[in-house]
Amino acid sequence: MAPITHFGEYSLSTIILFLVGSTYILYTLIQRIVLYHQRSQVIRQNGCKPYAKYPHKEPFLGLDLFFLNIGYSRARKFLDHSLKRYQAHGNTFATNFFGDNNIHTIEPENIKTVLSVRFKDFEFSPRRVSALGPIFGKGIFTTDGKEWEHSRTMLRPNFTRSQVADLDVFESHIKKMIKRIPTNGETVDLSVLFFMLTIDSGRKSNEVLIFVAATEFLFGQSTDVLDDGTANSMGERFSDAFTYATEQAGKEGRLGRLAVLFPNKKYREDVKYIHNYVRVFVDKALALRKDGSLDSSEKEERYTFLAELAKNGHGAKTIQDELLNILLAGRDTTASLLTILWWILARRKDVFEKLREEVMQLGSERPTFEKIKDMKYLRYCMNEIVLTQPALRLYPIVPANGRQAARDTVLPVGGGPDGKSPIFVKKGDMVIYSSWALHRRKDFYGEDADEFRPERWEKLRVSWEYIPFNGGPRICIGQQFALTGEIPSFSFLPSSS
Repeated sequence: MAPITHFGEYSLSTIILFLVGSTYILYTLIQRIVLYHQRSQVIRQNGCKPYAKYPHKEPFLGLDLFFLNIGYSRARKFLDHSLKRYQAHGNTFATNFFGDNNIHTIEPENIKTVLSVRFKDFEFSPRRVSALGPIFGKGIFTTDGKEWEHSRTMLRPNFTRSQVADLDVFESHIKKMIKRIPTNGETVDLSVLFFMLTIDSGRKSNEVLIFVAATEFLFGQSTDVLDDGTANSMGERFSDAFTYATEQAGKEGRLGRLAVLFPNKKYREDVKYIHNYVRVFVDKALALRKDGSLDSSEKEERYTFLAELAKNGHGAKTIQDELLNILLAGRDTTASLLTILWWILARRKDVFEKLREEVMQLGSERPTFEKIKDMKYLRYCMNEIVLTQPALRLYPIVPANGRQAARDTVLPVGGGPDGKSPIFVKKGDMVIYSSWALHRRKDFYGEDADEFRPERWEKLRVSWEYIPFNGGPRICIGQQFALTGEIPSFSFLPSSS
């Protein structure tokens, strides 16, 4: 008997496809019903209430806000308008970014929950990884979970007190920078010199060096962009390529899915140059490991990051990625902070004189880590800069950070009419927190929160209201080095400056 392949007007294959399709639809429907009830239970158990939502004019993809932000960025008004958005819609509200739900918050308890209390409930967004990955590979700023733990373990030894207390790494480069400042009263763009400084600073160590804030410390050879007429052309090319590539990565991060519509040949070429430049020094370190030079020099020289990674058997790609990750963290942030502080000092003679008086108490002594720690007014100025300016932000035009929910979770505040009830965060939601807006909350910093007043730190006591270095397990491991590294730019100034 021939097999039955038709049932009335329908073939067997059609019926099978119908059954499979129906089963899939039913399974998906059941899954969603179960998920809905599970989420409803979590919402009830935690007392979660709805949070405010931005009133989009185009609610499907949120294109109205996207183009509005582009306009504000081009006009250099993005920061002011992001602050006004919080003032208009509350300390916690949501926006639509190409169909994704972005929860914006400047509530300290929410930030603490994301970065610490429920640390494992959040991860980096694919948007961040795709933007930074082509340049920086898999390093401490592009990975989560076990990979991140491994990276942090590798880097931590370089940020011990004995490492950050060494100010000699800055002195020669700061002196070079000072020589380039006109003494005839001519106007000078200090930001250019500060960016040169932070890509030059460092210290030699038997041909192979470590990096914390600059190329000499990292590669064993400064780019020498502060030297008149003696600049290393390859170093200058690296500096320019790094600057352009990181700026482009920031743009791609802001564009999200639209980044694929704007291919950039120069960006690809610069990334290739960056990798080739760094690999030369990595290969040198690995060669020294092979012939035993790293071990023989260990007794004579201080701990070096690059040499230690090579000595511990890490591969060339791993070492390259981590070096570039640290360069990412240390260059633009330091230069930005110094630029903004000196911009303010040029306009606030009272602060400048008070700060200079404290620095001059050193007399002819060389500044030490211990003496610097005792310079309270200098520390207040640093704190105030971090408070009032986006100096420690990777991309100043977007002075915010964020994490994506790796699973359904809850934030403690932001819901209900008064914004004090918990809110439910779905898996895949982005939680974005703005230190720019947080540090301007007048209920924390007073009615003069927008003003530069270092004296506020004499009595001010803050916790998660102040997050210049983030917090929790991913708190910046180089924060002490960052602040210590900026101080010599004042301490080495001659008394006649």
